[in-house]
Amino acid sequence: MARRLKHWGWGYVDEQPSAQEHRASAHFLSERLGFGSPEPEAAAPLPELAPPRLTAPTSLSQICVADDYERALHSYGRSYRDVVRAFRGRFDHPPDVVARPRDEHDVQAVLDWAVSAGAAVIPFGGGTSVVGGVEPRVGDGYAGVVTIDCKALDRVLEVDPISQSARIQAGALGPHLEEQLAPHGLTLRHFPQSFQFSTLGGWIATRAGGHFATLYTHIDDLVESVRALTPSGVWESRRLPGSGAGVSPDRMLIGSEGTLGVITEAWVRVRPRPQQRASAAVRFGDFAAGAEAVRAISQAGLYPSNCRLIDAAEALVTGASDGSHALLLLGFESAEHDVDPWLTLALDCCGEHGGSWARLGAGGGSAGSWRDAFLSAPYIRDTLIAIGVLSETFESAITWERFPGFHEAVLSRTTAAVRSVCGAGSVTCRFTHVYPDGPAPYYTILAPASRGGDLEQWDEIKRAAADAVIAAGGTITHHHAVGRDHRPWYDRQRPEPFAAALRGAKAAVDPAGALNPGVLIDP
Repeated sequence: MARRLKHWGWGYVDEQPSAQEHRASAHFLSERLGFGSPEPEAAAPLPELAPPRLTAPTSLSQICVADDYERALHSYGRSYRDVVRAFRGRFDHPPDVVARPRDEHDVQAVLDWAVSAGAAVIPFGGGTSVVGGVEPRVGDGYAGVVTIDCKALDRVLEVDPISQSARIQAGALGPHLEEQLAPHGLTLRHFPQSFQFSTLGGWIATRAGGHFATLYTHIDDLVESVRALTPSGVWESRRLPGSGAGVSPDRMLIGSEGTLGVITEAWVRVRPRPQQRASAAVRFGDFAAGAEAVRAISQAGLYPSNCRLIDAAEALVTGASDGSHALLLLGFESAEHDVDPWLTLALDCCGEHGGSWARLGAGGGSAGSWRDAFLSAPYIRDTLIAIGVLSETFESAITWERFPGFHEAVLSRTTAAVRSVCGAGSVTCRFTHVYPDGPAPYYTILAPASRGGDLEQWDEIKRAAADAVIAAGGTITHHHAVGRDHRPWYDRQRPEPFAAALRGAKAAVDPAGALNPGVLIDP
């Protein structure tokens, strides 16, 4: 029997803590943060949802369901706003039918039926969107909503060891994908925080960021070609290492967020599994000095796999340090060559900017503490919501010469909003990815929430943070996609002629406007 996912939060039902463990976590977190209740609120039971407006035809009955659990599970992604609503039993816009196609033929059959029935169609991978990307909030112009859950399309279909490529179905979850590549001694080496529950198709559709902090930062860098089904036919790019033949058809699908087609498979670049590793934790007196060291490393052509700079406040919250210094987690890896010389060169850059360090063994020390906190964060957030703590993140990217002003403006405006709305709280920062021309700063908000008013608090803080990011010249998202939550700021960021071109492409492949309406462009 398949493991059952929580309908409202992160992870499987069978891995959730006991009531005693839940209370212990609540007590620890509220004491550590200085706010939140030590007595966690219980999640609302799954309610009875409004009756579905659509019924799948008999020919699709074996792959379509409309029970309350499946419809609730596919109502939201896993943003703070999503989890709060599901935690409270609020499912305002559930899909009417959830389809679980077994192969591409099934995908086409469901797509054809849904479009002919006047329904909106939402492609669904792992459901880990944190920007409202899979929420069936589509307006009244549709006969209903059909969500196409692609996770049964989960096989590695071909491996090309000569070109180091693999053809993989879009529904493959991160762990299962890696398990299938392992016997070949290969890895995709793309590990977003959502790795356990997200899919290859979801990574491609959202231009997800992964394991590498430099060089190969996004799934874009690992895609060779993409195949998708659209209401107007099959969209498949030619498999090539590179091409100058006009606008790239696969690059147009990367980041399309389900608005141009249902991605069914892709050829991706894989590599031998790394055997050589070296890492260090570097301390800096302040975040600015650490940022200068990271800039030097990123412009030196060293390309570390891990180059995450964490400010002192976040290092304290995650247990990576005592909060007296900023911390740089630096790591190199290779399948073939010794990486110690590369680490030595990177540490030289750190030394020139006042850094002091300790090389790390297998345990990882402070780096291991931060890594554990990073991987467990989605689980911990469920507890934070239960104890009345607003826990949210947002990220951007900016060029180096503008970063100091950008960081000051975003941090000050967001902190002011948090204090005004919640009365207390913190805003911390880390670099998740870095480039020769700039960093990707990632901000974390922790604040006391007003139970029952937390969504309104989130709205106000989110608006202030996003306004600050756009006003300071950053991007509204570096790797979390646009979805519905970022649309107002995405519309301000993109050039209008491009928006018109995107609307034209949408009209050509999806004339009914059925595919994920409201994401990226209006139907």
